[in-house]
Amino acid sequence: MNSNQPRLASRRQFIKTASQVAAISALAGPLIPSVHAAGSDLIQVALIGCGGRGSGAAVDALSTKSGPIKLVAMADAYEHRLKDSYNNLRNSHAKQMDVPEDRRFVGFDAYMKAMDCLKPGDVAIFATPLAFRWVHFQYAILKGLNVFMEKPVTADGPTSKRMLKLAEESVAKNLKVGVGLMSRHARPLQELYKRIQDGQIGDIIAMRGYRMHGPLGHFASPPKPQGISELDYQVQRFHSLLWAGGGCYSDFYIHIIDQLCWMKDSWPVKAHGLGGRHYRHAGDGTLYVDQNFDTYAVEYTFADGAKFFFDGRCMTGCADQYASYVHGSKGIAIASNGGDCGAPSSTYKGQAPLRQNRLWQSTDGSNPYQNEWDDLIDAIRNDKPYNEVKRGVETSLVTSMGRMAAHTGQEITFEAMLNCDHEFAPGLDKLTKDSPAPVTPDANGMYPQPQPGIKKREY
Repeated sequence: MNSNQPRLASRRQFIKTASQVAAISALAGPLIPSVHAAGSDLIQVALIGCGGRGSGAAVDALSTKSGPIKLVAMADAYEHRLKDSYNNLRNSHAKQMDVPEDRRFVGFDAYMKAMDCLKPGDVAIFATPLAFRWVHFQYAILKGLNVFMEKPVTADGPTSKRMLKLAEESVAKNLKVGVGLMSRHARPLQELYKRIQDGQIGDIIAMRGYRMHGPLGHFASPPKPQGISELDYQVQRFHSLLWAGGGCYSDFYIHIIDQLCWMKDSWPVKAHGLGGRHYRHAGDGTLYVDQNFDTYAVEYTFADGAKFFFDGRCMTGCADQYASYVHGSKGIAIASNGGDCGAPSSTYKGQAPLRQNRLWQSTDGSNPYQNEWDDLIDAIRNDKPYNEVKRGVETSLVTSMGRMAAHTGQEITFEAMLNCDHEFAPGLDKLTKDSPAPVTPDANGMYPQPQPGIKKREY
């Protein structure tokens, strides 16, 4: 029903993968003179995870207009990523860059050193693979820092429970925390939400979401080459590993899942789904060893019986579709016209989204990536309640429900996902460069695979 071509290239969608390994360390970085991050005073920012997403978030932070803001520290597990990010940011925002060499940190304890450069009320950006989100967040809470964390924020039950507790702690300390689910800050979707809640298309009966295109990022991985440790390989190719990034389902599909649950104003109570691995070799015969399915089809059910159907596919040569729809008893809405939250959003009478049936179409063209940063910094400067962590965890949990349903062949409820005791990578707060990788490949380099109907866990 959508004739628009999917828009696969956004500044934050898989330009380059962000890499970061984290562990607790007692080493402290150099201090910066104390400032008060309120009113029109300077807000200092530390970037942790210097890949494409982190660099994009830093640009958005430095582009806010409500008062002075500077980037004062950077951290990444890999020097080349930090160097590239630093050079690019210096070229575009030199006046707001105050990151001398002694505040550019590389290594497994780099995240702590970067946050040690900040004072309470400053902002830490977390743009590493999601596996390390809780580790970084607990240290930020200890330091009294406001945070912007990229999505997803969890991939399993134990870390979801851990993050929910940390969310409560951060709220109790009045910390402002943004989560990179920018659809919630897309003005067209905000207006659509109001119109749906006001009954413009009637009661929601069903919703459809699609993200189907060719492989992106490190969706597929060949066996580990020589010259890199198993741990580094897994972290750098986090799209391929469930422990590191939740696989392609969690990382690629969370935005549309989040926006449609928002339109419904509730979370689904259960999910069942299917999927498969169709092509495990490249054209040259190279074996792919990642943990992803190539296709996913998941049906979510809400408490009132309404359905949400999601289809995901990463395959070359197939028809692309990347959009989302809401069906009501009186009409239909196009939520995302193309991409994760592509405008315009629109509503129609009846179930055919034709021009003659249109009731409303959005006109706002503002950038949702910038909006989310403007909203966060405004909350910091004016001490407004602002904490998106609980919702970010719940969105991540619903995403994991669908992934686990497809990977196990079982119906997975919201409560079952939350209470599942399978923690993909325990002990990441104690990880060091010499630690074993969280998963072990077989003799062919293949990582443990989901086997629906055989394994009750995902691997």
